[in-house]
Amino acid sequence: MSVETMKPKNKNRVIITNIILITIVIALAVMPLIVQKNAEFAGADSQAEQAITELNGNYQAWFSPIWEPPSGEIESLLFALQAAVGAGVLGYGLGYLRGRKKKEEPVNNDLHR
Repeated sequence: MSVETMKPKNKNRVIITNIILITIVIALAVMPLIVQKNAEFAGADSQAEQAITELNGNYQAWFSPIWEPPSGEIESLLFALQAAVGAGVLGYGLGYLRGRKKKEEPVNNDLHR
């Protein structure tokens, strides 16, 4: 059922639910910045490396990266691009499955009566 074919009461409920969910997501993203104002939000990789070095100063990594980005901004860009491509593939797959399921549903001929 699409939003256009819903009754106004159901359409309003869907809109309100979406607004509430978007507000929750924004709050979850902003709350750490408010609660921990001067905190350093470092990545897990650097924290793990620091913890390993503290435990064993003679630790040698098994391998090194083939290519290291020239700056942190490039690294963040590549990470965001990877996340966007993954979200796009996931969204396409879910949309494809939903479209296939919708196509298999019988057509409701109540409009022709």
